[in-house]
Amino acid sequence: MHGSRAQIRELLDALVPILDNRAEVLLLPPATYLSQVVERVAGTAIRVGAQNVHGEKAGAFTGEVAAEMVRDLGASFALVGHSERRTLCGETDTVVAAKFAAVQRAAMVPILCVGESLAEREAGRAEAVVIEQLEAVIDTAGVDAFASAVVAYEPVWAIGTGRTAAAADAQAMHAVIRARVADERAAIGAALRVLYGGSVKAANAGALFRQPDIDGGLVGGASLDAREFARICNAV
Repeated sequence: MHGSRAQIRELLDALVPILDNRAEVLLLPPATYLSQVVERVAGTAIRVGAQNVHGEKAGAFTGEVAAEMVRDLGASFALVGHSERRTLCGETDTVVAAKFAAVQRAAMVPILCVGESLAEREAGRAEAVVIEQLEAVIDTAGVDAFASAVVAYEPVWAIGTGRTAAAADAQAMHAVIRARVADERAAIGAALRVLYGGSVKAANAGALFRQPDIDGGLVGGASLDAREFARICNAV
């Protein structure tokens, strides 16, 4: 929850000219600024998505935003199941699966966030937790839905803490995610884009992105600095 119209204008004016157009770049601003960002990046290869949507298309859900609404504003992607939504807003796997389906219903691409807490990792349950979160969506939407979806692995213990999973550890979990989808459909698992989202910075982006199953990054705080974010994108 960052930004103002002036800050976003300044950030985009600095960012757009220094991006390497070979990288696929997606911006996920707060819903209040979606239109501004869509208008600013028009004519570039940058795409825009939403940070959250509601699972229903319409109804008495004051304060919520439907997937169709953000699509109408120009979004083509939407995050679902971000760790902060799960922990701070109590979103269950069932709620996340409904939002995943809602994004696809609105003809957008869902970015499904999965990841374990520090306690779960230390208890040896990291893989089990991530697979449970993944399977909740597979059971609801079907594995074929992942042909037009993205998965982002975000170890909760590495978000906003300055800690980052070692590249080899991140690769291991990405391989687990890809293998679980491939167990259902080999071709979908092989083509699935899996992003790493745990304190990605320019300093570690190269090492992470060189891993065979890490297809890019879900960047947090570093995206608020145009030069830092551009260096991460260009590392792809």
